[in-house]
Amino acid sequence: MKKRWIVLPIVVFSLLTLISFAVRFPKEENKPKIIVVVPRLDIEYWKIFESGAKKAFHEFGIDGKVIAPDSVSPISNHTNMLKKVLKQQPDALILVPIDDPSTTIPVLMEYKKKRIPVFLTSRDMEWEYKTAYIGTDNTVLGETAGRLLGSMLQPGDQVAIIFGSLEDRTMIDRKNGAKEVLEDIGIEVVTEQIGYNHFGNPKPVMESILQTYPNIKGVVATSDRLALEALKTIEKDELKIPVIGTDGTIEMTKFIKTGKISATTAQNPYDMGYQSVEQAQKVIKGGIIAKRIDTGVDIITKDNAKERLNFLKDVLH
Repeated sequence: MKKRWIVLPIVVFSLLTLISFAVRFPKEENKPKIIVVVPRLDIEYWKIFESGAKKAFHEFGIDGKVIAPDSVSPISNHTNMLKKVLKQQPDALILVPIDDPSTTIPVLMEYKKKRIPVFLTSRDMEWEYKTAYIGTDNTVLGETAGRLLGSMLQPGDQVAIIFGSLEDRTMIDRKNGAKEVLEDIGIEVVTEQIGYNHFGNPKPVMESILQTYPNIKGVVATSDRLALEALKTIEKDELKIPVIGTDGTIEMTKFIKTGKISATTAQNPYDMGYQSVEQAQKVIKGGIIAKRIDTGVDIITKDNAKERLNFLKDVLH
């Protein structure tokens, strides 16, 4: 009898263990699978975006990952990655599209055939089958940057706009938004310069701008990387020229906190990453969402610079 009572608890414990595994494993297998493809993960902006997406993966119980090609060039790296992701049969794709839609859309049509919803984020693209765009309204961002710079200047002042490339619709929208607002308030946009090289990295254009237009009173740059490149030259020449960026990165925010510049505009890449995943999981569950979801634009000043710096350092920790 004693031996029976010793064996029985062991059997019961074993059965309970097996039941717990049986309950747990299907839940793991039923997690929705979402893959996020971004241009790169070696710069701060995309690391902040990734942090927001990972937060949403955790909170919504998603089997998710954020990936990027080994190099932004050639473009085939991007399309090849999308083809590899398709073979993994995700429940949804979240994509930051590249500048040339003609190379991306044929691959995305394969996702459509397999009924995999595709969400665009950070950069929009004309494709009728996208499920939604989640990100900044880049024309509004440009207008906000132009309005902010204009508030620091006088009618008749000369300014420069430094933007990414002629192929990048995002950069063009920001440039055009800033230019329209500046010209409407009587500020003269004397030059528009391309600030990125073929590899997507900033090139030093501010020095030649100052040589050609020595009376420049301000600059709008369509990314913080371009703004910081311009600020290097301005600091070196010991000039006091306001530069407005668009991303609110740590280094740009530090310039505001220390008083080297007074304000800048900022996207919300953390919110972009988080909300993209949130909206994707809603659709996977059968929900209906808006076709465009604006993640907003902030203005960073000395009053809120410290708070933003603390937030950025926390999410990048």
